[in-house]
Amino acid sequence: MKDLYQKYLEHPVVCTDSRNITPGCLFFCLKGERFDGNQFAEQALQSGASYVITERKELANGSHYVVVEDVLKTLQQLAAYHRQQLTIPVIGITGTNGKTTTKELTAAVLSEKFKTACTQGNFNNHIGVPLTLLSIRPDDEIAIVEMGANHPGEIADLCQISRPAFGLITNIGKAHIEGFGSVEEIIHTKKALYRSVIVDNGTLFVNINDQILRQNLDYDKVILYAEGGEENIVSMSPFLEIKIGERTIKTKLTGSYNIYNCLGAAAIGKYFGVTEEQIAHALSQYEPSNHRSQVNEIKGNTIISDYYNANPTSMEAAIRNLAKLEAPRKLAILGDMLELGSISSQEHQRIIELCNELSIEAYFVGNCFAEHHPEHSFKTVEDLNTALEKKPIEHYLILVKGSNGMHLNRLSLL
Repeated sequence: MKDLYQKYLEHPVVCTDSRNITPGCLFFCLKGERFDGNQFAEQALQSGASYVITERKELANGSHYVVVEDVLKTLQQLAAYHRQQLTIPVIGITGTNGKTTTKELTAAVLSEKFKTACTQGNFNNHIGVPLTLLSIRPDDEIAIVEMGANHPGEIADLCQISRPAFGLITNIGKAHIEGFGSVEEIIHTKKALYRSVIVDNGTLFVNINDQILRQNLDYDKVILYAEGGEENIVSMSPFLEIKIGERTIKTKLTGSYNIYNCLGAAAIGKYFGVTEEQIAHALSQYEPSNHRSQVNEIKGNTIISDYYNANPTSMEAAIRNLAKLEAPRKLAILGDMLELGSISSQEHQRIIELCNELSIEAYFVGNCFAEHHPEHSFKTVEDLNTALEKKPIEHYLILVKGSNGMHLNRLSLL
């Protein structure tokens, strides 16, 4: 590993996609169900890679090849070794909902004072976490590592690689039940972040209002945040205006649930000496992206785009938030929530009932919703688009929410 690490120090850019080769990089030939990086080894060198890390000895026809037993494991081991050399604070963030937004907000806050490295996008899995660690440069002063999971034990594995000294779990809800098997297993998997930080005598940031997160947490290095919860919301119209300390902050986020993402980022910033003025500036300037809590005026409607992903917890929060917003005409366009396994039917039925309970007009898209025969049900986005051509919608406040696999980005309204 020391020999490979020396090569990394000399060429500190790691690539896993032959289409995005950076001259002088290390190219790791990862394999997946539908791709094999080994097939692009020579192409990577021709595109400027300095070394290719591969499992196939027959490819190693020169000094620019490094043959290993398992490329993915080697990538993870290299990242773990690099993490051991780092002396800067490393903050781990996970959770069922809001982890990417919280990571982005925290990065914005910490960047007011520090040169901050953080996970790009939601690249938070067994490949993304190593790549995040290996992107940390000598002049970085603090790092944020987002960690995701859809199977038991994944957060523990990612913590072994990243060894965060600080940890924040946004919340724990019903998501990826198909992979986890039960909510109890989700809780155990997510709380591996707490267990890892505690073993290393680190510091935890815990939402004071979340009983699941506080349960059985017998540890003295805990920073409790979000006292007062949603009482810190000044207004939603539809952008969230919040109070932190003595300051009122107008954000570019929508959704009452984002108060906890903001307060988590503020708590971490305060711990590391970011001033209240700097925190307020960072939170007010942050703009969401990638269809997470984005608000846009499109074709005569105000659209809340929140369709990067969905699960029962986030779907309910988004619908309840829509109910709170003031608008003469409101509509929810809701796509199926995927990967729910055995609880899928009951959870889709519950969302339909919630819309009825809150008197939210809704259009439902997908087979999971359709099996319950709600009013305004469409099997596909294309079916809904056809209906909207016949009956156009204008001057509505519209929530668009659903799993990414439902392709709600194809809506003609957008």
